[in-house]
Amino acid sequence: MKANSSDILKWFYPGIGIKRWVGLSALGVVFLILGTANLRSEEFWLIQILDALIVISGIIILILGIKRLMRSFIAVFVPSSRGTELIDILYQKKQLSRGARIVTVGGGTGLSVLLSGLKNYTSNISAVVTVADNGGSSGRLRQQFDVLPPGDIRNCLVALADAPTLMRDLFQFRFDANSEFSGHSFGNLFLTVMTRLTGDFEKAIKETSKVLALRGQVIPSTLEDVTLVAHYSDGSMVIGEEQIPQARKPINRVSLTPQSPLATPDALKAIKEAQIIVLGPGSLYTSIIPNLLIKEITQEIAESEAIKVYVCNVMTQPGETDGYSVSDHIKALLKHGHERILDYCVVNNGEVPAEILKRYSQDNSFLVINDRKKIENLGVRVIEEDFSMIQDGVIRHDPEKLAKIILSFIEEI
Repeated sequence: MKANSSDILKWFYPGIGIKRWVGLSALGVVFLILGTANLRSEEFWLIQILDALIVISGIIILILGIKRLMRSFIAVFVPSSRGTELIDILYQKKQLSRGARIVTVGGGTGLSVLLSGLKNYTSNISAVVTVADNGGSSGRLRQQFDVLPPGDIRNCLVALADAPTLMRDLFQFRFDANSEFSGHSFGNLFLTVMTRLTGDFEKAIKETSKVLALRGQVIPSTLEDVTLVAHYSDGSMVIGEEQIPQARKPINRVSLTPQSPLATPDALKAIKEAQIIVLGPGSLYTSIIPNLLIKEITQEIAESEAIKVYVCNVMTQPGETDGYSVSDHIKALLKHGHERILDYCVVNNGEVPAEILKRYSQDNSFLVINDRKKIENLGVRVIEEDFSMIQDGVIRHDPEKLAKIILSFIEEI
């Protein structure tokens, strides 16, 4: 459709910051025309020098005008880039777009930590996230507004966001106990409202992704209203993701109800195109395995030619993996998934201060034992690296170290 004259004139409205740079560019063109008009003539050498200087000035002015004009556009469409050199912005975007195609599978804070590291090296990231959460803010919103739980999705969106820090902090802001929104985070409420406005949870995520200028995409593993069920070794069972660790009994297996939820097409497409597929880090039975219980996702991972990696947690999780070694984690993944869903297991070999371990032991949480021989007997290769860090007295995965470990698998492709 042709733009009419009034549309063109809008570009020259006051306050847009376009006119001055268009004018500067035009001045550069005028200098070029004037300078080159007589540059090749056989005039006095001094005149030729002056013409050459005019041409050089025209080139400099034109480049400056175009550069400033482009930065005006970029400042609007990529707000976080203000103050950054144009060449740096273009280089970063180009390099990230050429990065490895990585799919991460899981949920919770562990997955978001990994994503925050990976986004510095590639924008071809797809986070496939569980929607089985029924606790806290997510559980309340799920019950009150009949929406899928937004909590894990929100954490991953914020982790991949290229938006200003204030915007990320806004989405993680949690209302205090004295408010009617007690316990809710702004991001959860935002996703809930977007779902009601669009009528579609998947569309709500995509629209929110635009607001946060994501480096990658966040995809729910299913759009069905699923509930996680734990079946314990003593024959008993518990319904609900939040209730599962509270029973403090050995878990035999977990399942979903309804039993055969459909995977989202975007999740299957991302897995099919992936070069590296990462399971975890995160809660074994309540964050990672719920995604594998969706048969289409497990089948797609099993058939994929990508490198498949499991990032094992540093510590056991009370009520889920009490007494588990690394091989026990892997056995649970293979039992609920498929024998071909793993090639490698990344295990932490960094030292943890004794006082931190002592405090964790009071909550019945201990270092996960690396029983390498048993892992290899399961057909999984072990990668031992130091990727733990202590933050505010809590053992965390170091996002930078972990990202580099994952990206090193590209050499295997």
